[in-house]
This record gives sequence, C-alpha cells and structure tokens, in this order.
Amino acid sequence: MSYLCLGPMSAGKTLLLTCLQKPDSVNFTSHSVPSVGTNLYTIKIPPIVIDEKDVNQKIPPPGKRKELVQVREVGGCLAPIWRDYLSNPVEKLIYVVDTSNLCQISAAGVLLYSMLAEPRLKKTKFLLVLSKMDLAYRQMRNEALLMLQMEKFQKQIPQHITIVQFSAITKEGIDEVYDWLAMN
Repeated sequence: MSYLCLGPMSAGKTLLLTCLQKPDSVNFTSHSVPSVGTNLYTIKIPPIVIDEKDVNQKIPPPGKRKELVQVREVGGCLAPIWRDYLSNPVEKLIYVVDTSNLCQISAAGVLLYSMLAEPRLKKTKFLLVLSKMDLAYRQMRNEALLMLQMEKFQKQIPQHITIVQFSAITKEGIDEVYDWLAMN
C-alpha cells in the first residue's frame, strides 16, 4: 500500500511534507522549489502525549497506530500523468490546496474531482489540506470550501474526505495530519 501527496503547482506539498518530516526545519524564511518529478518522504509519527486532565481523549489500541510512513510527493506539473502512480493500491492520498491563492482553487478542485472519480481510488482515504493558512485570512477557509463545493460534493462520492487547515510556518494542523497518517 502507498501514500501519495498531490496538488497543483505551488500548493505547499513540499513544505507540508518537509514540516512533517522535520518540524523544526521549516520557519518563515523557508522556501521550496517547485517539484519536477517525485520525492519520497519518510515521516516518523510522534507518540501521543497523554493528557490526564482530558477525559475525552481517545487513545488507539496498541498496533492500530503507525509509527513510520512513507509518502510519495508527485509534482503539480505532472498532473496529466498522476494516474500512472495509481498502478499500486493507494491507501491514503493527501491533496494540498493553497488557500491564499483564490485563483488556483477552482483548478485545484477540477484536479481533485478527477482523482475522486478514479475507480482505483474508491477505497482510498483522502486528506484535503488547506495550506498556507498563515498567509490567508480566516474567511478564506470557508471561501475555499465553497469554491471547491465540498459540502455538496461529499454527498456524491464514496470516499470520506478529512479536511485540515495547515501552516508549515505556525505548525497549525500538524497534529491532525500526523494523526490522520498514523491511523489504519
């Protein structure tokens, strides 16, 4: 089984995966070069910190949480051949959208819909990462979801899509992404 990370060019895929791999290596001076081809990231999932005051905290049983995952990032410029990476079963797919770029969101939606319509991904778990939240104003999350028509679309697809707001700079959403990656 494999994990894929897809999204349009300059959506923040590389910064997301670099931040997950080495959180302290990404800050406000970080930048990346658009990925041409693919990159493979090995991500170590941090252990769950048990808060004894939180009675509602759910701790997965032993063996139900992964400690290490490998994610293949496929550059946005390769969108026309993304389907070539589906020959092996894809367990989880991370789809990254830049919320600070409203012009990109519609195109990102078309690419996302084409992946959700792919028959080989009917059993795949999807994570929609609304990236660059440090550059976006709060209302942009709602605008992005409206432009992507997620509420309407989720009623029509067999896959469940988890949505996370993320910033590689502030680390907003990093724990949610780790948890999603770690769960079987």
